[in-house]
Amino acid sequence: MGRMTASPGRRVLLAAPRGYCAGVDRAVIAVEKALEQYGAPVYVRHEIVHNKYVVQTLEKKGAIFVERTEEVPPGNIVMFSAHGVAPVVHEEAARGRLATIDATCPLVTKVHKEAVRFANDDYDILLIGHEGHEEVIGTSGEAPDHIQLVDGPGDVAKVEVRDPSKVVWLSQTTLSVDETMETVDALKEKFPQLISPPSDDICYATQNRQLAVKQMGAEADLVIVVGSRNSSNSKRLVEVAKLAGARAAYLVDFADEIDEAWLEGVTTVGVTSGASVPEILVEQVLEWLSGRGFEDVEIVKAAEESIIFSLPKELRRDLREEAAALVAERGGSGADPAR
Repeated sequence: MGRMTASPGRRVLLAAPRGYCAGVDRAVIAVEKALEQYGAPVYVRHEIVHNKYVVQTLEKKGAIFVERTEEVPPGNIVMFSAHGVAPVVHEEAARGRLATIDATCPLVTKVHKEAVRFANDDYDILLIGHEGHEEVIGTSGEAPDHIQLVDGPGDVAKVEVRDPSKVVWLSQTTLSVDETMETVDALKEKFPQLISPPSDDICYATQNRQLAVKQMGAEADLVIVVGSRNSSNSKRLVEVAKLAGARAAYLVDFADEIDEAWLEGVTTVGVTSGASVPEILVEQVLEWLSGRGFEDVEIVKAAEESIIFSLPKELRRDLREEAAALVAERGGSGADPAR
């Protein structure tokens, strides 16, 4: 298909807010600061955030991403991703003689603390989330004997609890608000005494980005969500756009993944990005659309965001020295014989 000529009827609706949330911003800066402060390599357990471009950029700077703590050689620094980890991972790092930096998003940490508190009070905890997601694995690890996963309304029928008067629900922070509440309603129908967490678990950024997409979805023929396929909140934006009335919605990592066939018969394109997406990728999409006649950009503003999280406290210490001390204290630089 050839390039489209500019037309006054073609426009772009650009969601605001979009892109980086405070937790992602904190985590990415933490990796960059650690590399500046301690030099490469700095190991990161799992992707620091779910975005291909961010991971590739940090790898070029000296970050090494691993899936298991055991992959990190003793005497090194390992950072835990924004999605959080289970207590057993901290234990693995200690056994492996590693200095650690915890870049878990404070909003995820809040859910972890809620899980511990309710487990200590002997509640059954119904964790609404997607099976296999790192955040769910981390939260479940805080109280595995008390937590059971509920992966959407279809899972509710099989949920069993010890005492229907002592049941609480928690949720993964990056879910669709509407789908989560649909699951909660189904759980309440089955367990009328189900209690809710003391504050909303779904993060403010996830909710704000979904709200902006809802506002523009009804007007957009096509919605392009910039984000990676392993990003839960980005995938939810595609779903929300379709439910809001968009004729089509697609998830792309980069502008060159857009298919020109998607623009057939389209006059209004909505553009947004997941909470782990840097703005440069959105700018490239806008440039791509502009080259095909979509030059008029209107902002759809759903909320103001001003939240900033402080960097992990571990960045204020000499972690290289701590790692070396751990190796010396526990018997040389070889692999831990207990592992």
